[in-house]
Amino acid sequence: MRVAVIGGGPGGLYAAALLKRLDPAREITVWERNAPDDTFGFGVVLSDETLGGIEHADPAVHRALQAEFVRWDAIDVVHRGRRLTSGGHGFAALGRRRLLAVLHERCRALGVELRFRAEAPSAAELAAAYDLVVAADGVHSATREAHRAAFRPQVTSHRCRYIWLAADFAFDAFRFEIAETGHGAMQLHGYPFAADASTVIVEMREEVWRAAGFDRLDPYESTERCAKIFAEALGGRPLRGNNSLWTTFRTVVNDRWSHGNTVLLGDAAHTAHFSIGSGTKLAVEDALALAAALREQPDLPAALTAYETERRPVIASVQRAARASLTWFEELGTYLDQPPRQFAFNLLTRSRRITHDNLRLRDPAFVTAVEREAGREDGTPPMFTPFRLRGLTLRNRVVVSPMDLYSAEDGTPGDFHLVHLGARALGGAGLVMTEMVCVSPEGRITPGCTGLYAPEHEGAWRRITEFVHTSSPGTAIGVQLGHSGRKGSTRLMWEGIDQPLPYGNWQVSAASPLPYHPGVSQVPHALDAAGLAEIRRQFTAAARRAAHAGFDLLELHCAHGYLLSGFLSPLTNHRTDAYGGELDARLRYPLEVFDAVRSVWPDDRPMTVRISATDWAEGGTEVADAVAIARAFTAHGADAIDVSTGQVVPDERPDYGRSYQTPYADRIRNTLGVPVIAVGAISSWDDVNSLILAGRADLCALARPHLYDPHWTLHAAADQNYQGPAAPWPPPYRAGSRRPPTGRADAARPRLTLN
Repeated sequence: MRVAVIGGGPGGLYAAALLKRLDPAREITVWERNAPDDTFGFGVVLSDETLGGIEHADPAVHRALQAEFVRWDAIDVVHRGRRLTSGGHGFAALGRRRLLAVLHERCRALGVELRFRAEAPSAAELAAAYDLVVAADGVHSATREAHRAAFRPQVTSHRCRYIWLAADFAFDAFRFEIAETGHGAMQLHGYPFAADASTVIVEMREEVWRAAGFDRLDPYESTERCAKIFAEALGGRPLRGNNSLWTTFRTVVNDRWSHGNTVLLGDAAHTAHFSIGSGTKLAVEDALALAAALREQPDLPAALTAYETERRPVIASVQRAARASLTWFEELGTYLDQPPRQFAFNLLTRSRRITHDNLRLRDPAFVTAVEREAGREDGTPPMFTPFRLRGLTLRNRVVVSPMDLYSAEDGTPGDFHLVHLGARALGGAGLVMTEMVCVSPEGRITPGCTGLYAPEHEGAWRRITEFVHTSSPGTAIGVQLGHSGRKGSTRLMWEGIDQPLPYGNWQVSAASPLPYHPGVSQVPHALDAAGLAEIRRQFTAAARRAAHAGFDLLELHCAHGYLLSGFLSPLTNHRTDAYGGELDARLRYPLEVFDAVRSVWPDDRPMTVRISATDWAEGGTEVADAVAIARAFTAHGADAIDVSTGQVVPDERPDYGRSYQTPYADRIRNTLGVPVIAVGAISSWDDVNSLILAGRADLCALARPHLYDPHWTLHAAADQNYQGPAAPWPPPYRAGSRRPPTGRADAARPRLTLN
């Protein structure tokens, strides 16, 4: 096999070395346009996991690297004169130039041909002349651009400017320092990479960078200015650059990583923000996976498929964490007024990869200090602290999220709803929410949806609320009121979600006559003044019945493409009257409905609003709009905003992943200072504790975990050895409050081995 490697960075060099070591008969050539000792950037951080892979694949490289590493385990967060240290993290770094020298030496020893100061032939030429072309040519990959139609790259530029610099001394920890200037917040990321040297990255929002005049400074002047701003962190010492220029981070994603016999590796295939680790780490891991796939698979196409299959989910997870981290730093200004320890905890857990429980294992004293600063009692996890909304005090921060059950008869909830909601109330959650309860027969999603539009509905719901209040004292139950809009008159979910009924359809209505699925869904009737007034009346009538039925909280459903959500999104509201156009006008009708409901809902009972903070579609609602929507509802008296996303248009492209919707709740809470409910793939009590303690959410709503385990909250308490008042076991269930034994644990372990 003849292999061409484009790019002599760590990923390309390590791929070349591995491929040659695994098969010495391979003819491998590396093209690098720079000189051997040219390098950009300074230090490289590698994880223990990556080092383990290197040790297994090439002990010689591992030994050479081990001799060079600087190791430390602490992170310092410095903000407003306070330096807080968290330990137990574990880092290993070395100079990028030294890493390249080790890889150069290894490649030469194995017989890899290294061509420096040489531009590689075109991608097409190499593909024709070689059996395999490894494109490790970086974020600006010419190979990727030459085959753009095949790789289908998406490159996203972000909102901060940053510059790579170095200091001629070693920090004693990974240091994050915040400087609040007259132009805005700036941050320093610093870490040692040698006994006498550290990498220093200075980062700030684009508008801060311009206001501070960095756009008018040359590289030397920028470096001097950064040293003055962070003089305390640097001990008054200077910074130095290395062809260092201000740049904007770009996230690279490709639909495919291979085309014919050409494969992308490292930054050419994907990038992840430097604040969660090194792109070098990912490139080295790519090289390990590619070499393994070529060894294990019967032919090249199978190997390239296996390589991508193995690495793509790993990279997707890393990129989700990286986006969360870079967004945190972009929105740094919203966190600056947090208490010092909460700020540090928030920073450390920003990517969702370090969590409350994980950080407690690393540094229990640090987490305890954060909790005490927040007023938590020792031994009480954050999720088991009370929270007050208007006249309602919730005993803990767990919400059973609304879940459509499609099991009603003519809008009337029955035994299934009693058992479902009653079981979750007995399971310990602070607040149990109904599914979307519809305000009219025509406002139902399906024939199986519940309602509050008839007298018999009120009595059926009262039966459920009385059970909750009597059998699970201290548990609150809330009702979510909504109208299906253009997404109504459809089949039960398991019979065909969002598909029209085969017969018995009713006329649906919406802000504009736009079907949900063009050519499939019913074309809705665009509501006129009389229709708007009638639906507003239906909401108030349902709210009165909800109050009489004994609900503790009412949530207005303005999300997921249902009627009120349809007014908010520019993708579904094309009106030209007073209810369409700019966001203020699109908000008008949902706010009218909110005001009407609030006027009849008891004053001491809270009202929340669920919104879709993004449509996940071009031209739709975005996070800035969501902040404006939340601000408007809060000004009208909403006690909390329940922050969901999407389901507004069928061609959405959600960025699914663990806790993927929580950054939107975080943004609203910390921009506006209003209570929020976070939802969206929050799957563990550790996630809940992390979000609450970091100040990203006030309540956490979980759906699927409560389907899997109705006693999810009580089991979370048992897992954390919590036995306080926020999670009481119902008396008939107390015998089950300890995990049952699962097998013998008394067998003696062998003590001696005899030959």
